[in-house]
Amino acid sequence: MTQLEELYNKYFKDVYHFIYSLSNDKNIAEDVTAETFLKALKAIKSFKGKSDIKTWLFQIAKNSYYSYLRKNKNTKSDALMSEAKSELSLEKNLVSAEKAMELQKIIHNLPEPYKEVFSLRIFGELSFKQIGSLFGKNDNWACVTFYRAKEKIKKAMEG
Repeated sequence: MTQLEELYNKYFKDVYHFIYSLSNDKNIAEDVTAETFLKALKAIKSFKGKSDIKTWLFQIAKNSYYSYLRKNKNTKSDALMSEAKSELSLEKNLVSAEKAMELQKIIHNLPEPYKEVFSLRIFGELSFKQIGSLFGKNDNWACVTFYRAKEKIKKAMEG
């Protein structure tokens, strides 16, 4: 059995539990522990024995964990944020669809000329002058009628 195999067998659980206590994630603990022993293998010749080998391994493990965090910065929180945004977006779309349906019902139930003036302005994108001329009125009449239509819609949406 090689020196590294002995180290691995003797300290694997300790290093794993140390990293798990830092990360609280089994997958991260496994990855970082494996990384720790790879680094220890490469650096074993430089180990001077000035400290306990377990302390040396824990130092490598801690540095490996911090490197892991830097490389995968916010991976977990990004995933959670993405999931939350997705749920929020879905919720917003559902609310928007419900609001759009409610708005359509309110517009449909508006009395004339409010319904037509509002529809021509918003959906037809006509100017007040164009709307006024369609009704044989001036642009001021179209503007006031549109404003009143908006107020009726706001009131209905609040109620």
